[in-house]
Amino acid sequence: MNRLREARKAKGLTQKQVAETIGLSQGSYSTWENGHTKIDARSLHRLAEIFDVTSDYLLGIESNYKTKPFIRVPVVGMVAAGYPHFADEEILDFEEVSPELAARGELFGLRVTGQSMEPMIMDGDIAIVRRQDDAENGDTVVAKVNGDEATVKKLRRSSDMLTLVPINPTFEPLFFTPQQVDELPVRIIGKVVEIRRKL
Repeated sequence: MNRLREARKAKGLTQKQVAETIGLSQGSYSTWENGHTKIDARSLHRLAEIFDVTSDYLLGIESNYKTKPFIRVPVVGMVAAGYPHFADEEILDFEEVSPELAARGELFGLRVTGQSMEPMIMDGDIAIVRRQDDAENGDTVVAKVNGDEATVKKLRRSSDMLTLVPINPTFEPLFFTPQQVDELPVRIIGKVVEIRRKL
C-alpha cells in the first residue's frame, strides 16, 4: 500500500521503527506496504495515529495527504518534581493534543522541574494534565500545597493519610493527615494524562 509508505516517509520513520512500535516484525509490516497482506482495522487505526493521518487517507478514500486536526492546549507554568514550588499561572507555550484526548476534559500543560519523578518524568518534560479535583490511588497527579505550591507525584490515599509519592527513591514522600489536607490546604488540581519529552 503506497499510502503507508508515503505517510511513513513523511514522518521520517523506517519500516523497522514502525514495526517495533506496533509490535510486529519488519517483514510483517513490509507485507502491508507492499500490498501482499491486508491490514486489520485495529492496526490501521494504530498506524493512522503513528503517522498523524486519517484512516481514510491510508485506505485511499481521501486523495490528499493531510494530518489529523490537533487541539492546542496552553502550557501555563512550571510544576516541581521535587520539593513543591509555586506554579506560575502564565502561558509559556502551547502543546498540540489529539481531538480524542481533548474530548476527555479540560487540559493544560505544565513544564516539570526537578528529579523526583525520574525516570518516568524527567526535568524539562511537559506534563499534559486533565483538570480534576480528585484521583484514584496510583494516579500521577498535580497537587497544590499551601494554596500556591505545586508538585507532581503519585497519589496514595488511606483513611488516615494522603501521601504524595515520588518515583525516584532518593526523594522522600510527602505525608498529610486529614487535618493538614483541610488546613494547609492540600488540593489535587489535575491528573497527568501524557508526558511530552523535550530533547
